[in-house]
Amino acid sequence: MTKLAELKKKYMKDPEFRKEYEKADLEYSIIELLIRARTQANLSQAEVAKRMDTTQSAIARLEGGGVSPSIATLRRYAEATGSKLRVEITRM
Repeated sequence: MTKLAELKKKYMKDPEFRKEYEKADLEYSIIELLIRARTQANLSQAEVAKRMDTTQSAIARLEGGGVSPSIATLRRYAEATGSKLRVEITRM
C-alpha cells in the first residue's frame, strides 16, 4: 500500500474527517459528471455557455468547482449537453 493510501486509511477512521472527505468527494463527482456530459456531447465550454445563455467563464467556474450550482443550473447544463439530470437520495 502506498504512503498516501495508508494516510487516507488512518484519517478515514476520524468521523469528522470522513464526513468532510465524503462531502468533497460528492462535489468532485458532480464536476466529473458535468465534464463527462460536455465531452461526450463533443461540446466546448463556449458552446455549452451559448446554449445556456451564459459565458464560457461561468461554465469554467462551474466545472472547476468554484460555485455551488442550483438544481435549475444543473438541469440547464444537462439540457445544453443533450443529457438528463437525475438526483437520487439514498439511505446511508
